[in-house]
Amino acid sequence: MVYRKLGATGLNVSTLGFGASPLGSVFAPIDEADGQCAVHTALDLGINFFDVSPFYGMTRAETVLGNALAVVPRDRYFLATKVGRYGPAEFDFSAARIRQSIDESLQRLHTDHVDLIQCHDIEFADLSQIIEETLPALRAIVAAGKARFVGITGLPLKVFTTILHKAPVDTALSYCHYTLNDTSLETLVPYFQRHNVGIINAAPLSMGLFTQQGPPDWHPASAGIRERCAQAMTYCRNKGVDIAKLAIQFAVANRQIASTLVGISSTDEIVRNVRWATEPPDQQLLAAVMNILSPIHNETWPSGRAENN
Repeated sequence: MVYRKLGATGLNVSTLGFGASPLGSVFAPIDEADGQCAVHTALDLGINFFDVSPFYGMTRAETVLGNALAVVPRDRYFLATKVGRYGPAEFDFSAARIRQSIDESLQRLHTDHVDLIQCHDIEFADLSQIIEETLPALRAIVAAGKARFVGITGLPLKVFTTILHKAPVDTALSYCHYTLNDTSLETLVPYFQRHNVGIINAAPLSMGLFTQQGPPDWHPASAGIRERCAQAMTYCRNKGVDIAKLAIQFAVANRQIASTLVGISSTDEIVRNVRWATEPPDQQLLAAVMNILSPIHNETWPSGRAENN
C-alpha cells in the first residue's frame, strides 16, 4: 500500500481508503460479521483510512465499523465521519445538532475522537450557514478534543470554492469527479493546494456506472452517460478485464489525490481492490476506454439546491 500526506494535516493516509457506506446495507444486505471481517482484512492489507457517516444505513454503518474497530489499537487507523445529513431528505447543519451528532457518532464508533469531522453534502445547505455556524461549531469540537481536523463534502465543485473563499477547512471530499468519465476535480487541484486542503476522492466507480452489473435504477446519470459507460464496460469485458479494476487503478494513480474511497462490504472485495490498486493501469486499454467515453467527458448531474450547482 502507498501512503500520501492529506494536505497540511500531517496524516499519511492509504491511497485506497475504506468507504464504509456498504456496512450500513446501503446497496445490499450485509451480515455484520462479514463486514467486520472486511474491516480487519483491510487493516491487515495496509488500509488505514476509514470514512463513514451517520447517514449510511441510518447509523448502522457507524455501528458496524465501530464494533469492528473496537478491538483494534487506535493508532492503527485514521477515522473520518460526518455531520449534517441524517436521511435522504433530512439535513440539519445547526450548531446544536452538530454537537449532539458528534457525541452520538463517537459512542457508536467506540472512540473518544475522530481524525476528521466533515460537513456532509453541503450543496443541500445554505452555504452562509455552513460558513457562519457549522464550521465554527466543528472547530469548537476540534478544540474540545473530539476531532482533529475539519472537512467538507459535496458533489457540485463550486461549493468548495464558495466555502474556501470565506472559511478555511483542512480537507475536501469530492465524489464522481475523478473517474474514467469525469476528471473535472483536476481543475480544483491547484486551488486546493494553495489553500493547503487535503483532497479525498470518492466513488471512483461513479456509483455503479463502472461495474459489471451497471448502475442502480436510482442513479442520477443521464441516458447518454449510462449508454457510453455501458459501452466502455462491454469493451473491457471483451478484453477480459473488469472495468472496475481500470477505474480504481486510474483514480489511485493521481499523486495529487491523497486517498480514493471505495465502498467495501466483503473480504473478497477488499483483497481484490487492494491488488488492483497496487498495479499500474494498462495504458493502451485506458486510452481506448477514454476514447469511448470522450463524448460525455465531464458531464455531470445536479445535486442539492439550485444555487449551489
